[in-house]
Amino acid sequence: MTNEEKLEIFRKTGALQEGHFLLSSGLHSNIYFQCALVLQYPSYATLFCGEIADFFSSFDFDTVISPAIGGILVGQEVARLLGKRSIFTERTDGFMNLRRGFSLSKNERVLICEDVVTTAKSTKEVMSVIEQSGAVPVGLGSIVDRTTEQPELDFPFFSTIKISAEVFTQEQCPLCKENIPFIKPGSRK
Repeated sequence: MTNEEKLEIFRKTGALQEGHFLLSSGLHSNIYFQCALVLQYPSYATLFCGEIADFFSSFDFDTVISPAIGGILVGQEVARLLGKRSIFTERTDGFMNLRRGFSLSKNERVLICEDVVTTAKSTKEVMSVIEQSGAVPVGLGSIVDRTTEQPELDFPFFSTIKISAEVFTQEQCPLCKENIPFIKPGSRK
């Protein structure tokens, strides 16, 4: 399936949105990927997460970890397809951590899964949790890669969709300059 055919699924489900958005990263953009709208359909979840699972199927790892809330469905489906354990991190008091009895063991090998990667800030927060546990990150899989610069990671990064989406600081944002109000749909408050 081509990148454009995948984007058409996002358009059809309303998951690819246009407007003025304040992203979780703090950057502004004229497009937003609300992956939950595409993942509400199990066949699409299996389609996109299946590509991630296929890419990482030969990797040696024990657990899939995802940042809440957007990455949870992605991580769960990738783990299901690969027969692995799935856990997630949550942000409390502004910091990502493991809760709900989840833990990682020393030297446990972990695949990080996300819905959308823009700056890799959430990924790096999850990496910190992994490293504090003494576990080892082996890769990053996401449905959408909208990075403008390849994130500095010591492991492979695979995404099912790559899109060059413009992002702006508030000061540079042309939509702010036109006084167009923004929507803040992300999970990081």
